[in-house]
Amino acid sequence: MRVLTKEEFLMERLFLFKKIIHDAVFIHPTDTIYGIGCNAESEEAVKKVRKIKQRQDNPFSVIAPSKEWIKENCEADAKAEEWIDKLPGPYTLILKLKNKECIAKSVNLGLDTLGIRIPEHWISEVIEEFGKPIVTTSANVTGGNFMTNVDDLDSSIKSKLDFVVYEGEKKGRPSEILDLSKEEITRKKR
Repeated sequence: MRVLTKEEFLMERLFLFKKIIHDAVFIHPTDTIYGIGCNAESEEAVKKVRKIKQRQDNPFSVIAPSKEWIKENCEADAKAEEWIDKLPGPYTLILKLKNKECIAKSVNLGLDTLGIRIPEHWISEVIEEFGKPIVTTSANVTGGNFMTNVDDLDSSIKSKLDFVVYEGEKKGRPSEILDLSKEEITRKKR
């Protein structure tokens, strides 16, 4: 497993984009905590993340490449539009999908909703340049402690990663979840 600084990642990003297109699984920083990521359009890559996380039953969220991507692929009524306009930020918006082909089926397990993030973090600009959604789920085995620094990353995860983008210890909490797919907004802090 290769650990890259932000600067190394940015310098090598075109090479790394090719690796991500070809099913690489990696750790990425966000504005809250570290996440395990992969190309959300790749069924093979998403299945690797499910195996690493030991998480078969719950959907994953994605970091969207842009607000336009969200509006093209998800239903957005007036209240959802308000939240989309507030992005980037430390929350996950759950929206109804209007284009189920925009992600691999195993991302959301065939549900008609998708959790979407655009972190207030430089990683969002890189994902916008990449142009595809990236799975984002806490860097831990399901039920375990999430990664705050590279030294506390579970060894069973380390051995299955292609690379880690590391920028030091994170002291944040997972993003707040806002379910906008129903009549009434449901908020959940993690």
